[in-house]
Amino acid sequence: MAGWQEGPIETAAARYPGRAPIEAYGNGGFRFAGMSHRGSLLCLADAIVGWPATSAEGLTLDDLALLRQEPMGIELLLLGTGRTFLLPSPELRAGLREIGIRVEPMDTGAACRTYNILLAEQRSVGAALIAVD
Repeated sequence: MAGWQEGPIETAAARYPGRAPIEAYGNGGFRFAGMSHRGSLLCLADAIVGWPATSAEGLTLDDLALLRQEPMGIELLLLGTGRTFLLPSPELRAGLREIGIRVEPMDTGAACRTYNILLAEQRSVGAALIAVD
């Protein structure tokens, strides 16, 4: 768990400053704010960023390191695990719980729909969305 507290945080090149609902998903990417992004996404409290994850299998806290930068915080992280549901490791769930983030895994489609609803309610929600074809 030392890697969670230490070391540089790498950010992906693609970054949208702000929050926006997910308008569409599929074909290996997402559409939001009238733009398209190919690949997975992290929807944070102050930005939507490209995320290099291609599978929910084997995700670690280091894969979600950007969450520790969140100034407004995220209380609930929706984990879109791809086309099918995959339960994240006990270590990942426990590590997020230690920093006050509850994780709700679901398939990516359900995560997008749930994110949009909670975003409209102005909840402290984030999403880690694995792209699907």
